[in-house]
Amino acid sequence: MKRRDFLGRYAPGSLMVSMAPELLAKSERDHGSQDPTNSWDRGRVLHILPTVSATELLVKASFDRALLSAPVLHVGGSKVEGVMTDTQGETWQFHAKGLKPATTYKLGLSQAASSSGRRLCEPWELATFPAPDARPENVRVMFFTCAGGHDQMRFLPAALRSRLLRRGLSFRPHAVVSNGDHVYWDQRTPGQLPTLPRRIEIAGRFDRSAAMLGTSNELVLKRAAGPQIVPVYSTDFRSTPVFFVQDDHDYFDNDDWLDGLVTFPPDQFMSQAARATQAMYYPEFLPDSTRPSGMAGAVANGRPLPYSESFGTLRYGRLLEVLLYTIRRTMTLAGPDAVYLDEIVESWLTNRMAARDVAHVVNAPSNPPGWTAGKWGEWYPDVLGADGQLTLDVPKRNWQSGWLKQHDRLLAAMSDMRERIPLVISGDLHATAMGSITRTGKLDLSRNPVQAVLPGTVGTSPMGWPSRRRKTGAKPSLHLSMSEGIAPIEEHGFTLADYTPDRVVLRFFKWNVNSDSPEALDRLEPFKTVELQRPS
Repeated sequence: MKRRDFLGRYAPGSLMVSMAPELLAKSERDHGSQDPTNSWDRGRVLHILPTVSATELLVKASFDRALLSAPVLHVGGSKVEGVMTDTQGETWQFHAKGLKPATTYKLGLSQAASSSGRRLCEPWELATFPAPDARPENVRVMFFTCAGGHDQMRFLPAALRSRLLRRGLSFRPHAVVSNGDHVYWDQRTPGQLPTLPRRIEIAGRFDRSAAMLGTSNELVLKRAAGPQIVPVYSTDFRSTPVFFVQDDHDYFDNDDWLDGLVTFPPDQFMSQAARATQAMYYPEFLPDSTRPSGMAGAVANGRPLPYSESFGTLRYGRLLEVLLYTIRRTMTLAGPDAVYLDEIVESWLTNRMAARDVAHVVNAPSNPPGWTAGKWGEWYPDVLGADGQLTLDVPKRNWQSGWLKQHDRLLAAMSDMRERIPLVISGDLHATAMGSITRTGKLDLSRNPVQAVLPGTVGTSPMGWPSRRRKTGAKPSLHLSMSEGIAPIEEHGFTLADYTPDRVVLRFFKWNVNSDSPEALDRLEPFKTVELQRPS
């Protein structure tokens, strides 16, 4: 069936979904899960995902049925009234300000502000980060990518993803970075069109002409996205700050440019879908004094928001700053002048890399420097040739050369951090890898090579590996000179990064769904450990 015929048969509006509250509640209850070994009583809570800074915290939570009045988050002796993030009262957020740095707070959720309000779950603890001028001796961060996927669509089952992540949490990281593709529910990507009838059967049909919340779209979104996030994280992360970076699939499409179809930059429907999913299920980025307040996703109606949707900072005293950024939000299609990151964002990144107030500055973009699988929306011009090898001799159709110019500027800024390790830990590419980039184009980076890491993927389906989907494994771009310490491994996994003032220790974990038992997830140990010393 041709694409236009397929879309004509399944045009928006052919299937409308009731917004009955009891169905909304059922849609959430059906995808709740909990670690059977965890004795913490989650009560009516289906999932909790918090983030923190030195003085603020933001908590996202969903409940097993709609709450008729605003719940309250108790933060020490203070009370924070919840803000509903859907229209039915099943998902809520709690934003507390004016907190003390490096302080562990006892948190609790109740149905009313009074002390007699009924408890919604057992209390728990959450610590703020050290003050920006503090000098902590160490911090551990867990990194991974591509944790999304619906259980009924052949992704790694949510129970196994949850088990893999709990193994990472057993090493007690101070923070977690989930970099991109938290949701897979593509709407127009030709490769996914054969699965559209099944996805409509599961969740219903989106109406691209309607608002996302308060319409039939809201239930479709909950049925599609909720089961990809809620049971994977559940309440296991309640005491571990999380940082979620969005990538292309979080806008409900793949990055494609085909005849009659250009999926990015995101249109209004895609932006609504990404924003609503984030609002309901995972936290935005809290403010940072070194990050401009006027960035995309940080302003509404001309006024700064109390958080940022697309560009964030994980700041841990003077020890670590992780720059978190999606390349999808501000990308342009202007040929040699095209960018992924607008001028404000690029200036923020380069200014932070040039500043000298933090020992380690790490880049965490949604799209990976270093490797390519030949697809359209990458930094690189490589394509898969007729011989099955990547080549630069064949023009990549509709690829924008300005993207590569921006890539080179950013890598030059990383390498110019002469007293730091220029480390980039990215998302998107379904693999675990590490390489040292000594040249990009004509730029010599050999005095301080950029260390590029693919941190491992959590939810990848059998067809999601680059070697299956793209007919080539992830390979270094021919635009670069890069030596691979770990050639890309197509297995599920994650990476732990330990930072001290003079070094970074990276521990890489992997698990093979075809050869390893589920029980092996509970005792995973690093298959590779790499120590990087700060330049003297």
